[in-house]
Amino acid sequence: MNLKGIMWGCLMAAFVLSASAERTYKYRVNLKDKVGTAYSVDKPEDFLSERALARRNRQQLPVDETDLPVSQAYVKELVGVGARLVTTSKWNNTVVLEVEDTLLMDKVASMPFVTQVKKVWIQPDSIPLRNKNRKKEVTNNVKKSGNFYGKAFQQINIHGGDSLHAAGFTGKGMHVAIIDAGYYNADKIKFFKKLDLLGTRDFVNPNSDIYEEHSHGMMVLSCMAANKKDVFVGTAPEASYWLLRSEDNDTEQPVEEDYWAAAIEFADSVGVDVVNTSLGYYHFDEGYEPYRYRDLDGHTSLMSHSASMATDKGIVVVCSAGNSGADAWKKVTPPGDAENVLVVGALTKNLINAEFSSIGNTTDGRIKPDVMAIGAPSVVSGKDGTVSKANGTSFASPTMCGVVVCFWQSCPWLTAKELVKAVQQAGDRVDFPDNIYGYGVPNLWKAYQKELEKKK
Repeated sequence: MNLKGIMWGCLMAAFVLSASAERTYKYRVNLKDKVGTAYSVDKPEDFLSERALARRNRQQLPVDETDLPVSQAYVKELVGVGARLVTTSKWNNTVVLEVEDTLLMDKVASMPFVTQVKKVWIQPDSIPLRNKNRKKEVTNNVKKSGNFYGKAFQQINIHGGDSLHAAGFTGKGMHVAIIDAGYYNADKIKFFKKLDLLGTRDFVNPNSDIYEEHSHGMMVLSCMAANKKDVFVGTAPEASYWLLRSEDNDTEQPVEEDYWAAAIEFADSVGVDVVNTSLGYYHFDEGYEPYRYRDLDGHTSLMSHSASMATDKGIVVVCSAGNSGADAWKKVTPPGDAENVLVVGALTKNLINAEFSSIGNTTDGRIKPDVMAIGAPSVVSGKDGTVSKANGTSFASPTMCGVVVCFWQSCPWLTAKELVKAVQQAGDRVDFPDNIYGYGVPNLWKAYQKELEKKK
């Protein structure tokens, strides 16, 4: 792995400055081309890890110009006007800059290699303090049950995940990235004591303690990686995990799509197999235009375009449908409209769609959600390390994602897109999919057996 190349192309993490007297702003700058890049598709090892290249080679996916890091020559000129570099996206060929003086962006807009400039962040008046005493909340007070999976048995059993585990497919050897809001107390909760942690990255504020940030990512992680028998075992307990933060819980602004793009490009660069993201955006804080139903085409949203690109690079992307089913929006939330991603809606314990679970379809008629999993409620870890419950497609998604990881481990010959198709075809509504349940509840133990038959 050439860390220098990867750091330039994928680890240009965003940062948040401490409060100052002068308000700061962030702008997304679209670049015309990649003239001046120091990298070449003939030497992909300079910006992609061995594992990333191996994943692509298995699926016969070539490295192309979209994989090249943005032009360092252009970045130098952009920073030269007095702006600060926040992050870059090679797949979108964009740069995010931070300035105090917005007039500097007029100079940026006039540069011949710049095609568009868009404001994506305004510094908030204040940021809540983090809880420095968070560890004192952790009790890890749990009781054993009569079932290996504890209270989480149903949410894995309906997908045949327990049968996959019994056959030895527990996610071992598979690399998974979770892109979320934070992993509060995950470093002290005993459900994660056996966690095979590959690393953490914060694309919002690289100087933060990722375990002091929001608990949402921790609960998402628990659906997959919890591993305390007879109490709580997740759907991919022996997989290896990257914990990535792209959600800025203090505001809701378009720059979070840029953070997410940087995160998934990083996941690609280090050779991740599967990504779970229980994030999505269709509206932002006041001052920004919301997305419209007609924008659900897989590419209008920067986040959706990045997710579609990830699938083209051989990554399986699993994401939550969104929790707007009972709201005016109703539809799946970007990046749930991305091409070839696996979008998961939420079921009650009675296997009826949860009222809040967002529905499809995309504007170009693709079935969404793709499949359903239990999310009303899901069994998750509490902030104190106890077994808790939470509602949301946010938790249906990782539950499904973990079973998908184990399924791919069982059928390594499948490409990412073949795998998504196999999961869809394993749904109990495959013959009559709709915009509420998609293809239904997939049984991936049966899907595994079906794929084995095909191999004979």
